[in-house]
Amino acid sequence: MRPLDGITVVSLEHAIAAPFCTRQLADLGARVIKIERPGAGDFARRYDERVRGLSSHFVWTNRSKESVELDLKAPLAAEALRRLVAKADVLVQNLAPGAAERLGLGFDALHRDHPTLIVCDISGYGGDGPYRDRKAYDLLIQSEAGFLSVTGTPDTPSKAGCSIADIAAGMVAYSQILAALLQRGRTGLGARLDVSMLESMVEWMGYPMYYAFDGQSPPPRAGASHATIYPYGPFPAGDGRQVMLGLQNEREWKAFCEVVLQQPELATDPRFDANFKRSAAREALSALVVEHFSRLTAAQVIERLDAAQIANAHVNAMADVYAHPQLHARGRWVEIDSPQGRLPALRPPGSSSAFEARMDGVPALGQHTEAVLAELGFSAAQIAALSHASHTETPA
Repeated sequence: MRPLDGITVVSLEHAIAAPFCTRQLADLGARVIKIERPGAGDFARRYDERVRGLSSHFVWTNRSKESVELDLKAPLAAEALRRLVAKADVLVQNLAPGAAERLGLGFDALHRDHPTLIVCDISGYGGDGPYRDRKAYDLLIQSEAGFLSVTGTPDTPSKAGCSIADIAAGMVAYSQILAALLQRGRTGLGARLDVSMLESMVEWMGYPMYYAFDGQSPPPRAGASHATIYPYGPFPAGDGRQVMLGLQNEREWKAFCEVVLQQPELATDPRFDANFKRSAAREALSALVVEHFSRLTAAQVIERLDAAQIANAHVNAMADVYAHPQLHARGRWVEIDSPQGRLPALRPPGSSSAFEARMDGVPALGQHTEAVLAELGFSAAQIAALSHASHTETPA
């Protein structure tokens, strides 16, 4: 038995934040019914065609869900949604601001008829305030939250290489839904959850914000290196590969000089004998490290770092991660179904001895429409009418 077996989630979702949240719920056993626009569906379906013709974003965030096509402007489809919500435990939506209320899916309206329903609204800036109606995409939120100000090189701010603002909001929504389900078990009442991408991202910015407290200078942009600790970051080896390493204290600095660089005299060099000095003189120290590493392969550098008990890592590309020996040794990869056949999928992090995570397929657009409508009590003629409407709907 999985923790969320028997829980039904209805989601009006697109892009990443809400789908990422509901996929976590599906992993734990929840039944997630994803409402999609006829003919077009979640617009993340068309971001790219990198996974045998499927979108990389969509495959990542939508396994183990049921896809139902509904034109919510049509009366019969609106009735289908009403029946779905009546049997749901959780409603998740990240539509444009105000859209859920116009569809009659605001918390106040729903709570009167369904007092146990949990409603989770995910938006860029929250349900009120002067920024409520602003468009909010992942990169825009990274910028508003100050993430770009501390990420990149001294000359060029950089975004994260994945959708971290969406991921932050999705994980906050996921944890808040779990908390609301626990609270409902005690009170018998649902709740409205108002999850903001901005607030989720600003929470992640706690360290640089406190570092810059009371007008002090913020952490400088340092590329892939640490802003205040050195040596800490990537260094090239003689075979063209890079090695990531990190020193945390003076004991490690001494071992680094003796075992890795094989220059024990550097440990007491007055230019480098404290972290703040090494950080200030990182250009000179980098030249020494790079010159020494140029005589070694990456594997030899890592061997010396391991011998010195200094933390290190490979600078892996995506192909290296797919083949990572630790992931394979722990059985983290499985195969799931999709409209394009079997695909690899990573088991959810944080395995439990009590249950196996759900790992069902990625749905085709509208794959479950007929089955779900029949379950809701619609006649064959009504289902045919709804299906015809779906097939003739022109995507915007």
